[in-house]
Amino acid sequence: MIELHFSPTPNGLKVQLCLEELALPYRLLPISLSRGEQFSPAFTAMSPNQKIPVIVDQSPAAGTEPVTVFESGAILLYLARKTGRLMPVDPLAALEAEQWLFWQMSALGPMAGQAGYFRVYAPEPVPFAVARYTRELTRLYGVLDKRLAGREFIAGEAISITDIACFPWIVPHAAHGQDLASFPNLARWFAAIGARPTTRRTYDGVMDVYATSGPPVASQRRLHATAL
Repeated sequence: MIELHFSPTPNGLKVQLCLEELALPYRLLPISLSRGEQFSPAFTAMSPNQKIPVIVDQSPAAGTEPVTVFESGAILLYLARKTGRLMPVDPLAALEAEQWLFWQMSALGPMAGQAGYFRVYAPEPVPFAVARYTRELTRLYGVLDKRLAGREFIAGEAISITDIACFPWIVPHAAHGQDLASFPNLARWFAAIGARPTTRRTYDGVMDVYATSGPPVASQRRLHATAL
């Protein structure tokens, strides 16, 4: 059993999606960010940076004591290595997958997060910040769109932790000021990943954190996929 300390943000959802793809038994332990539960001493002991997600693997492969892992990218790598799945077998292909995983962690996620904050959550408008982060995110969408030209997945011939890492950051594309119609390869990939049963289970009932009201993200995703 794996315990997932979780909030339904893109970084939390990517780990849940990975667990669903691997069909590993897991238990969600919600962390309320709005109530500041990530700052509690107990959570800080697991995640020194006081960020979700965190997993506690009660049955590690080595048969040791429970293993705690924080940082979503490190968690995805841990789960892939634990199971021997969701990573290409060929060393060079695996290296390629790792590079795109780190691209998501260092570029796509941070820029999307900043775009979302200044477009939706900032207490007052900051036009320069909105323009800067939206423009950079558009560039990154273009990078991913080019990567997906002529290929079904980001790295390798099957879904990998790289696809799992990127997908949740594309889900709120509209709130981030992006139009997938401008990125046909990315739109095709997004619809395909979104149609997987594991993705549907992960997003079932999850509300859009960038909307004050409206349907769950899963419903919005299905509507978008239908329109493609």
